[in-house]
Amino acid sequence: MAGKLEKKTVAVLATDGFEQVELTEPVKALRNEGAEVRIVAPQGGQIQGWNHHDKADRVDVDVTLDQADPGSFDALVLPGGVINPDALRLEPKAIDFVRSFVQSGKPIAAICHGPWTLIDAGGAKGKRMTSWPSLKADLGNAGANWEDSEVVTDQGLVTSRKPDDLPAFCRKMVEEFAEGRHGAHRHAAE
Repeated sequence: MAGKLEKKTVAVLATDGFEQVELTEPVKALRNEGAEVRIVAPQGGQIQGWNHHDKADRVDVDVTLDQADPGSFDALVLPGGVINPDALRLEPKAIDFVRSFVQSGKPIAAICHGPWTLIDAGGAKGKRMTSWPSLKADLGNAGANWEDSEVVTDQGLVTSRKPDDLPAFCRKMVEEFAEGRHGAHRHAAE
């Protein structure tokens, strides 16, 4: 039986400091539904995962930001961890990469601190979102309507708060990625 995401290619944008399960669990869910998943990072080689405050596994990078063409992907995943999205916000190529998904209306799934990167890419304004609680003010200041829920979906944007939310996050991510483009992102980014 074919998966819901057959013939879909998904980018997972991350760098050193990503929360391990917030990358591995969505990747597993996407692959289980037939998606081709590519880990995109500012540098090649491997990136270092974390399990809260402790180093976890290293993950192979499939394509660097210099080589990544947003047009070749159908959807984007932004894992959390404090270090990962904070570092990505300082990478102009990472912000441009995310912005291209926002402007094209392609679905995006961001968990925990992952929505930080969306702020800089113009993807939070006017959106219903959730995140790790410490991002509430940042997202509100960026024009998002923040709520404390396990998972929030708004026109192809899926957000969740923490690793405990991963089952709900992965279900909604697969559903939204299967639906494809949503035009509302474009308006929020302009």
